[in-house]
Amino acid sequence: MEFKIPFRRIVVDLTCYLYVLLFVYAAANKILDFQNFRQQLGQSPLLSAFAEPVAWAVPITEFAIVILLVVPKFRFWGLVSSFVLMLMFTVYIYIILHHSVFVPCSCGGILEKMNWHEHLAFNGGFVLLALLAIALHPVPSLTRKKNLLIIAGSSIGGIAVVIILFLMSENIHSYHNKFVRRLSSSPITKTMDFDLKLRSYYFAGADESNIYLGNTTSQLLMTVVDTALNKTTTHRIALDSTGLPFRSLTIKVAAPYFYIYDGSVPCIFMGSVKDWKAKLYKSGTEYFSFAVPIDSSAMAVRVQQRGKGESVIGRVELLSNQKTSVNHKLLQKQIDGVFDTDGSLLYSSGMDRIVYLYAYRNQFTVADPDLSLDFRGNTIDTMVNANIELVDLKKRGERKFAKRPLLVNKRAAVYDNLLFVNSNIPGRYERLEMWKLASIVDVYDMPARRYLESFYIYDVDGRKMHDLIVHRDKLYTLAGNRLISYRLQPLITRNYQNTLAGNPANNLLAK
Repeated sequence: MEFKIPFRRIVVDLTCYLYVLLFVYAAANKILDFQNFRQQLGQSPLLSAFAEPVAWAVPITEFAIVILLVVPKFRFWGLVSSFVLMLMFTVYIYIILHHSVFVPCSCGGILEKMNWHEHLAFNGGFVLLALLAIALHPVPSLTRKKNLLIIAGSSIGGIAVVIILFLMSENIHSYHNKFVRRLSSSPITKTMDFDLKLRSYYFAGADESNIYLGNTTSQLLMTVVDTALNKTTTHRIALDSTGLPFRSLTIKVAAPYFYIYDGSVPCIFMGSVKDWKAKLYKSGTEYFSFAVPIDSSAMAVRVQQRGKGESVIGRVELLSNQKTSVNHKLLQKQIDGVFDTDGSLLYSSGMDRIVYLYAYRNQFTVADPDLSLDFRGNTIDTMVNANIELVDLKKRGERKFAKRPLLVNKRAAVYDNLLFVNSNIPGRYERLEMWKLASIVDVYDMPARRYLESFYIYDVDGRKMHDLIVHRDKLYTLAGNRLISYRLQPLITRNYQNTLAGNPANNLLAK
């Protein structure tokens, strides 16, 4: 009996000290970098609609609980409050991991180094520690039954608050648009599924025989997979100049050539797929974020304009010292000319046209190789204006989203005259449950500025598609570590203008 009393006291005191240390550290980090903390909450799928009040409430609550924990008279209530708050944090992380397609960051200090599963385990341990301390803390004025009722009621109340915030936020940010999709039953057929072992691949290109895969972790490694997904070969790309301070190399293949660029340096290499040796063709002071080959001598790029910092579309000549030419009118500024003009830069060899699809509004732009505007088109949703809010983090010298932006078009692929858009906007009558199981692709005939069809691409092993590419009647996707091949049915391929349409042999291929 003499051992039990000190043991109980040690457990309770140690738990209180740990919680005081945790809450003081966490609250202080939030207050000292308040703008960044508020911005991170704005990215949350649960709390983005309530970022401002929550940003103030959390550190204030943590400091208030610290006061309760250090005053012996209120220590029991401090432990109960600690338990409830940490339980709410734990439920929040669980919902983020299991019921949201968007995983933000909203922690400070050393906790920022943890991944979300480690953070879930960390919080779960503190929840159990608080529960043990509450059970061991002597509360003479309360019966055990009342004690259990307080804990149970507080737990249910805390969990209910998090769930209500989640439901309200989902209702705000996942609303149905007014358009109606034409969801065909079988415009694509899955043909093959290949295990790449890694999740770091992206599509560099595709042709009649091969699919070319770049790798974000091994940036000079090219993986070539035949279109039957049977044979894989790897090539180590050799650069003739390695003295440049590369940050993030990206590979594009337009056989028989391949291109490597790092717009943050900036530089562009070109070589042949026969030997995978690349020569430095362009190095200068024009910084760019995206580049796609137009032909063997030129690339289309998205350039950060000097001074203003706004994004413009340009053309880089690889075989001459000619300065990068730009068209300042192709991208249309709505807010800042950077975030609001973000999107996907593509090139259609069948049309010989540059295509730019905006990420945060329902518009795409088509231009000729000399950067003259052909036309602008719209995706079927009604998001005419980019729904984004920005905040300047002066201490960090950064500009970020103040809250999670409404992403309209996630990613896209183009082949011939057709644009394939992985949309992020549900239409009328569409069940959100399907959006948790699959990605949706809308197909457009660009010159006709006409929406054609939509179809689902189902998740693989719980992983959503993170890249796609189209070549003739084949659509390839990457989901997790899987490369999946689909055959496009005539419902889609009959709309090609220059590739399959009008050629009897190709029409047979499409059947």
